[in-house]
Amino acid sequence: MAYDNHRAITALADPTRRQIFELVAKGPRSVADLTRALPVTQSAVSQHLKVLKAARLVQAEAAGARNIYRVDPAGLGQMRAWLDRQWTDALSAFKAEAEGKKEHKK
Repeated sequence: MAYDNHRAITALADPTRRQIFELVAKGPRSVADLTRALPVTQSAVSQHLKVLKAARLVQAEAAGARNIYRVDPAGLGQMRAWLDRQWTDALSAFKAEAEGKKEHKK
């Protein structure tokens, strides 16, 4: 599956999903663990995890009758690379603008 930065950013735009992602980023969690930590139902947590998994921000590993969720290092790495490119492009544009104004003043 190709990386989709729009899907990842949209997934993290929801405050509850962002909380779930932050909890999973601290360490592997089951749906039950996440439900106990949040003011939402187990069904809602499962739906949020489905969105985060589709965005390649988390992955699930079967552990008996339950799934344990972890950060998906590949998907998160791709999101970070995309963000780094945006930052690099912004800095390059700022540098070009600053240098252009410097040349204009001469």
